Amino acid sequence: MAQPFPFSAIVGQEDMTLAIQVVAVDPRIGGVLVLGDRGTGKSTAVRALADLLPPIKVVAGCPYGCDPANAQAQCDACKSRTASRTKTELRPVPVVDLPLGATEDRVVGALDLEKALSQGIKEFAPGLLARANRGFLYIDEVNLLEDHIVDLLIDVAASGENLVEREGLSVRHPARFVLVGSGNPEEGELRPQLLDRFGLSVEVKTPQDLALRVQVVRRRDAYERDPAAFRAEWEKANLKLRQRILRAQKSLALIDVDDALLLLCATLCHHLGTDGLRAELTLLRATRAYAALMGDKVVDRSHLRAMAPLVLRHRLRRNPLDDTGSGVRVQRALDEVMAA
Repeated sequence: MAQPFPFSAIVGQEDMTLAIQVVAVDPRIGGVLVLGDRGTGKSTAVRALADLLPPIKVVAGCPYGCDPANAQAQCDACKSRTASRTKTELRPVPVVDLPLGATEDRVVGALDLEKALSQGIKEFAPGLLARANRGFLYIDEVNLLEDHIVDLLIDVAASGENLVEREGLSVRHPARFVLVGSGNPEEGELRPQLLDRFGLSVEVKTPQDLALRVQVVRRRDAYERDPAAFRAEWEKANLKLRQRILRAQKSLALIDVDDALLLLCATLCHHLGTDGLRAELTLLRATRAYAALMGDKVVDRSHLRAMAPLVLRHRLRRNPLDDTGSGVRVQRALDEVMAA
């Protein structure tokens, strides 16, 4: 298996790398949608996640990687075990690719045909959703995903469980994952139902600074020439970043968000006309995670200003009379709301 590019060695694209770190601190924020030009490091940043995050403790031998400390989010087999008989092991945080051409059986799982034909055993073969439990599910060109797969993802993302009833099987297993999608908006738009499932959205563009472009090319070339040596060079920086995320995860529950800031979040979302209340809830979680990442103990307006464009730019209704970018509209609304 190819060694991933070190996350800390990624040059530029600050919004994208920040969004990935924020959802790593608090996965409840939801997924990250990365839209922009080809060849701007979208898939490189996502695949570098596995190298950045510390391993997780799972029930030994469980195909779903159930958390031994959370009985409510375990599969039936893990729930039936007593605590004293449960063996645990460490596994890397899963980062699973969902290819565009994947069949429904490959995504949700199906009957294990080999065992059924050779041994006459009716057994479930877990799919990609099972592998992604407690990790990240990455979809490149997510805007080109087939509608029936989109429907499946929306259902599972909402419930946190995957229910498979087919070929005489009835299987329910945990499937809680952070959905990460990338794509080029010129090639097609996302369905609104799936778009709403992404907590954060970032736009990436080809860098125009020549020195930055040279730096990107040099690092990529060095990595391709000798991946092991390049990773060793950036190991210390990656470790520092990992420790920062771990500290933020531990301090998250201690971060205070006062009513004044919550009112500001609600006022901003109301001003922009976002549908429902998911925007406010995501804004609350994102600002708190960002404060934890920055080492702060209280969420303030600076955290809101940093996170609002990432949370809200993909939730805005189209305004035919306003052709400015969605990020500009959010910043303009921020200025108006904070000045009031």
